Amino acid sequence: MAAWRRAIELSLGDAEVERLKSIAQSRTEPASRVERARILLAYREDPSFYAVGQALGLHHQTVQRCVERAVAEGPMAALDDRPHPGREPTITLEAKSWLVSLACRKAKELGYPHELWTTRLLARHAREHGPAEGHACLGNLAQGTVVKILNEEEVKPHKVRYYLEQRDPEFAAKMAEVLCVYRQVKVLKKTAASRKQSKRVAIISYDEKPGIQAIATTAPDLPPVPGVYPTFARDHEYKRHGTVSLLAGIDLVTGQIHALVKDRHRSREFIEFLTLLDSAYRPIRRST
Repeated sequence: MAAWRRAIELSLGDAEVERLKSIAQSRTEPASRVERARILLAYREDPSFYAVGQALGLHHQTVQRCVERAVAEGPMAALDDRPHPGREPTITLEAKSWLVSLACRKAKELGYPHELWTTRLLARHAREHGPAEGHACLGNLAQGTVVKILNEEEVKPHKVRYYLEQRDPEFAAKMAEVLCVYRQVKVLKKTAASRKQSKRVAIISYDEKPGIQAIATTAPDLPPVPGVYPTFARDHEYKRHGTVSLLAGIDLVTGQIHALVKDRHRSREFIEFLTLLDSAYRPIRRST
């Protein structure tokens, strides 16, 4: 006759009970953690493996293993899966280091027409040249494995991120001057008592873009047709009308935009833009 299974004493503190209740009612926690939290809470109310198993639709041995682990390692540790040994890695650390160092170079330096690597090109290069470099484990390297190795080192050789190099020795002083101007604009907007007072100060942020292509269509656009063409249709051919230059400035206080489009980009066009600004901001006559 089989021996009677004795109930195991499970001691849970108030904080642990609250934490288990939160996990048991969670919709974002993994299902395994939710199930084990419910097992421990149910066993706390009714210390019977069989009764808890019947209530939760589980085998009583599953309940017993969870409770025994909670007693031995703690209730919170019993919620997680035990680590599995897994298979020994086939790609050595030296091979990974060689692959990462290769990714930190440009593909064109090794004779490829590409400037940057793609993960597929990098995997192919590693398969072809890795064994000759003493890394035979790279002979069957897959593209997905390359992605995982590079992600571990946070290396993205297929992307370019621009940076700003401070070549000007007076960069800090110039930057502080620009920031002070924008700070002044913010103060003006907050302290302006009336529209009349805000118009007395004009701070213009100016920029220019020369060489803009002026193009036009060769045929009129076709309108959408319900059930046939959902969008406007435009012919792929176009006519060139040369290039134009855009001179524009925005009033940082009022938000008004001043723009000038000209065929050429010379000093006289800039003087014309200044004349446009002068006409837009007439002197305010003060009453005596």
